[in-house]
Amino acid sequence: MKFNSRRSNILSTKGVVSTSQPLAAKAGADILAKGGTAVDAAVAAAAVLNVVEPMSTGIGGDVFALYYKADEKKVYALNSSGRSPELANPDQLIEMGYNHIPATSPFSVSIPGAVKGWDTIVNKFGTLNLKTIIEPAYDYALNGFPVSEVIAEGWAGSINKIQEESDYPEFLNPGP
Repeated sequence: MKFNSRRSNILSTKGVVSTSQPLAAKAGADILAKGGTAVDAAVAAAAVLNVVEPMSTGIGGDVFALYYKADEKKVYALNSSGRSPELANPDQLIEMGYNHIPATSPFSVSIPGAVKGWDTIVNKFGTLNLKTIIEPAYDYALNGFPVSEVIAEGWAGSINKIQEESDYPEFLNPGP
């Protein structure tokens, strides 16, 4: 099968990390170089994506993972999807006048499962601690990062909606 691509082939005997964003892929590869597992690298890459490409993923979301443990010849599955709040029920929404859940309302969001999922899978299959794994994401969040074309286009297309929020200046620094 022939596959045409603008990118060069990458070969490795030590592991490869692929994401939609180079900074996230580098974070994962750096974790592998420190002796981390594939799980450690995946969580590092996901954490960086939260910062550098937040419209694609987020800690307010969920984690679903399949992990093959070669020495056991066994596949493990993780479902760390969010739940509804314990006291939430459809009758409350009907009493409040809703006949459907508006997409932009607080009722359309589940309790996030991502961070719990990261912690669970790293504790079970990782070799590094979560603090070390998410350090690159923390660094980008604190010190900034070069904005990719993908995120620049995403923000440009959403700027009017973003500016409706009172605290938007805290998140969009115009830079030097």
